[in-house]
Amino acid sequence: MTSSPTAPSSDPEPASAPGAPAAVREPASAGLDGAGMALVIGCYTLWGVFPLYFHLLSAAGSVEIIGHRIVWTLGTCLALIAARRRWASLARVCRTPRLLGALTVCGLLVSVNWLVYVYGVNTARTADAALGYFINPLVTVALASLVLHERLRPAHRVSIALAGAGVALLVVLQGSLPWISLALAFSFALYGLVKKRIGPDVDALTGLTVESAVVAPIALAHLSYLAWQGQSVWQAPDQGWRIMVLLVVAGPVTAVPLLLFAAGTRRVPLSVVGMSQYIAPITQFLLAWAIFHEQIPPARWAAMVLVWAAVAVFIGDTVHQFLHHPRPRPAGRSGSRIAPGADQ
Repeated sequence: MTSSPTAPSSDPEPASAPGAPAAVREPASAGLDGAGMALVIGCYTLWGVFPLYFHLLSAAGSVEIIGHRIVWTLGTCLALIAARRRWASLARVCRTPRLLGALTVCGLLVSVNWLVYVYGVNTARTADAALGYFINPLVTVALASLVLHERLRPAHRVSIALAGAGVALLVVLQGSLPWISLALAFSFALYGLVKKRIGPDVDALTGLTVESAVVAPIALAHLSYLAWQGQSVWQAPDQGWRIMVLLVVAGPVTAVPLLLFAAGTRRVPLSVVGMSQYIAPITQFLLAWAIFHEQIPPARWAAMVLVWAAVAVFIGDTVHQFLHHPRPRPAGRSGSRIAPGADQ
């Protein structure tokens, strides 16, 4: 799964570049666009129901699923690049060592994230995956402070402390580290950190294309080995073409939410996008509890309560800042803003 990897920052809006239109203040509601909100909500809703799709692929191993997801995502992206005639943008990124290196790191990080996520879903640990994505924005904020030296607001400190207490409580009561939750949270937060450094220079589609391309040789090698050994899931007598179709669909399933995200974040304030990302883990947790009937022990409920409290503080502070400190927008452009792309 892939959610927006970046959390709303507490930093002030950067000054306009020389020659850019003057920035003007607008009321908080002015930046809300109905179509943009529909795109963002649709994106996070699709990411939230991903477990339903991956359950259909449970006959395949997690590594095989991710191999197909990488290969068919690359195929989908190349088709979109061709349709949009974006080859020049792709070539520019590939000729720039800084961007190519950063996207290689992104490709490895998001592959780890996907692998852990699919493993969690297909081993009846969807609730653990949801916990990871609840924690992720708070880890992102902590990394922004530690690595980018962004100033933490008091509410952010409280949120991080509550989330940390929730993880610690889970370790003490359950007797083991919630490694799925932590791996998802930290891999995606690190992914977001790298993307933030290159966000203005690489659009979402080009970024996902390069990220998929750099790990595609590994995926193809693994899938080829499975086929050579006759161990591919589509070679099983009781699977055949049905499972193969579902595996091929992994490409569009990955690309569509990304494109919705990229389109939606250009229409609504980034703070609203940040709050909307909780749609995905809430949906995943409800699926784990109500549809998959996963066992959620009291220790995990207790940890979730602390994490939810952290999320409530975080969202409450974001809403307060959004309502009382509206961001400037360029004069003459009605609410148009560019947000960094994200991959899920």
